[in-house]
Amino acid sequence: MDHSSPIRIAGANLPTWLRILIVLMLALLVGGASLYAYRWYVRPVTLSIAVGSFDGDATKIVSALASRLAVNNAPVRLKVVETTGPIESADAFSSGRTDLAVVRGDVGDLSQAQAIVVLAQAVAMLVAPPGSPLTDMAGLKRMTVGVVAGDTNQKIVSVLRKAYDLDRANVVFKSVALDEVRRAFETKEIRAALFVIPLSDKYLSLVRGLFPQSAKTAPVLIPIDNAGAIAEKERAYESFDIPKGTLRGSPPVPDDDVTTLQVSFYLIGRKSLGTDLIANFTQAITTARRDVLPELPILAQFKAPDTDAGAYLPVHPGAAEFYNGSQQTFLDRWSNAIFLAPMGLGALATVLTAAWHFLRSGDLKPKEPALDSLYALARRIRLAGNETELLEIENEIDKVLSAQRTQVSEDEAGLDTATLNVAAHRLENLIHDRRIALAAPNPGDR
Repeated sequence: MDHSSPIRIAGANLPTWLRILIVLMLALLVGGASLYAYRWYVRPVTLSIAVGSFDGDATKIVSALASRLAVNNAPVRLKVVETTGPIESADAFSSGRTDLAVVRGDVGDLSQAQAIVVLAQAVAMLVAPPGSPLTDMAGLKRMTVGVVAGDTNQKIVSVLRKAYDLDRANVVFKSVALDEVRRAFETKEIRAALFVIPLSDKYLSLVRGLFPQSAKTAPVLIPIDNAGAIAEKERAYESFDIPKGTLRGSPPVPDDDVTTLQVSFYLIGRKSLGTDLIANFTQAITTARRDVLPELPILAQFKAPDTDAGAYLPVHPGAAEFYNGSQQTFLDRWSNAIFLAPMGLGALATVLTAAWHFLRSGDLKPKEPALDSLYALARRIRLAGNETELLEIENEIDKVLSAQRTQVSEDEAGLDTATLNVAAHRLENLIHDRRIALAAPNPGDR
């Protein structure tokens, strides 16, 4: 039975240049596949993010962060999907059109959301014009309050209605555009205005610019004294004290801290996003925020969300890993690869060995065919009809023995010498006997 290597037998019939070409093509194929797999593994992941605000600043902030992620060659990049505001952003996220979104904690369906970072915080500022007699929420009875970005602020208006029973007090809330607030005050269409804005210089300047101010006149901030009780029931909000002198330093406006409500702007992600992916993203965007902070001071409010189990908006496990310092180490992440590497190298060594034998197969002869060819000669000897045929058989025996000795000297994979000698000796005996038989007179010739 022939037990020769299939690679050696197949390669024996191919020219050397073709065998080299085949091996080179296989090496290029494996190398190309490995390079593609590596590039695929380390390629940046792009996540879509919905963001928008009534003044467009939210989009500018996120776009700046996205650009910085690209500059830093971060493993996660952002594709910005611009919306009209937090409502549309929350809708885009909840409907599955984006992976991430910038939302306000009291707007939209956030049932599938997990917090990654708090980008900024906004406070409710209930402002009356200079000289207004208003000092508290009770003074709003039978008055109209203008609400800037009324669609976005429906929730907080509803909360204030219930907390202070404003419907019974005949308080009317009317949506007004920011550029209409000053005219609405002048025409007495509204007696107070509700803003929900971050306490940054830009937004505070917008509020200051709505009212004529002097050393003797300044806008009035109406406190929301029940902020603590409201925050206990409506967990999207927190109680917050607007610091003394926020609108003006000297003389200070307000002249004392003013209690109000605060709500956060979250960068949220889907629950289905991988832990490692979001951990890397959180780290990358934290670094990006540090780089663009001088250009965007509002990012000074950037912070980690509440990581407690009972938080209003649960933190994504990947973000929690980053904030808690429990990201996987190199060994944790690559332990399986390190364990499997020796097995892979062993398999590669086997492939290389097979390729080496394949390349040499044209010069090497299989082991068993030498012995088989010797045994096949026995029948020819018995059937030989003259001395010439016997001489040819002897020459063939010499060639087989010579080739087998060459193989043994080159790769020490030849047949046992004693086995060959026994086979050759038997054939010599057969040849001798056949010569005697051919030399003997034929009984029919007598």
